[in-house]
Amino acid sequence: MKKIMFVCTGNICRSAMAHHYMQKKLYDLHKENDIVVSSCGTSGMDGERATTNSIVVMKKYDVDLESHKATNMFSIDIENYDLILCMTEQHKFNVLVYFPNLKDKVFTLKEYVYGKDTDNLDIDDPWGYSVKIYDSCSKDIVECVDKLVENI
Repeated sequence: MKKIMFVCTGNICRSAMAHHYMQKKLYDLHKENDIVVSSCGTSGMDGERATTNSIVVMKKYDVDLESHKATNMFSIDIENYDLILCMTEQHKFNVLVYFPNLKDKVFTLKEYVYGKDTDNLDIDDPWGYSVKIYDSCSKDIVECVDKLVENI
């Protein structure tokens, strides 16, 4: 069984949205037993809830983030994952500083689905911004995760 980890800063917006959207997508495709999907933050506080705006925007994808609890990357065994998909190049750098042995498994989400030649490899942080910004972020994540699932 393949194990995929999504990583952002606090694990309350981007990685949480990607994690739960991909879980739902796999469930809808009857592939939920083929892949384990998780998420964490490079500086997340264990147990913190997803932001209200994340919860709101993901409802339109029929994804419920109400029960999401943040996890710090040091609270899990990240080395047991087959693929680690970061929301930004900075997250990728942060993971590799502490886990250099994972260099062949760590990518930004955009890098992994579109290739290194993509103009912008980051999915910008919506934290602290309006629902409109969260909506734009969620569309970016959904597009990438759809492509990821398509290619797995």
